[in-house]
Amino acid sequence: MDFTITVDINAPPDRVWAVMRDVESWPEWTPTVKKIRRLDKDSIAVGSRALIWQPKLLPAKWIVTELDDSRKSFTWETRGPGMRLQALHSVEAAGSTSRATLSIQFSGLLGPLFARLTRNLNDRYLALEAKGLRERSEGFTVSD
Repeated sequence: MDFTITVDINAPPDRVWAVMRDVESWPEWTPTVKKIRRLDKDSIAVGSRALIWQPKLLPAKWIVTELDDSRKSFTWETRGPGMRLQALHSVEAAGSTSRATLSIQFSGLLGPLFARLTRNLNDRYLALEAKGLRERSEGFTVSD
């Protein structure tokens, strides 16, 4: 089961990608992430790991499985008993602005059940993340 949201952002794709890719700053612009602790010192890349604390959810270790700077997209995943969650993030040009897509995919034996049980939370969190990404990107300055 998948949950997806797309948001138009009045900022260039490079700016939106910089905000999206800086995962350690997410708690500053989205209330859906209380804390992120990177488990690697290098810049984010395939294989990078992070512990993420989110309201109403257990802390989870996420691992980057795909990252393409030229396409401005990355995917990371976490696993739980009987399920795998993948979170996809991408930015594309939309004229002189940008379009960001955020998606969560649940798979595995218990994935569809967990997705149904948390449907409202997933929809709300994606909406809050999209709103925060838009606001942060549109207000982005060099000093950020």
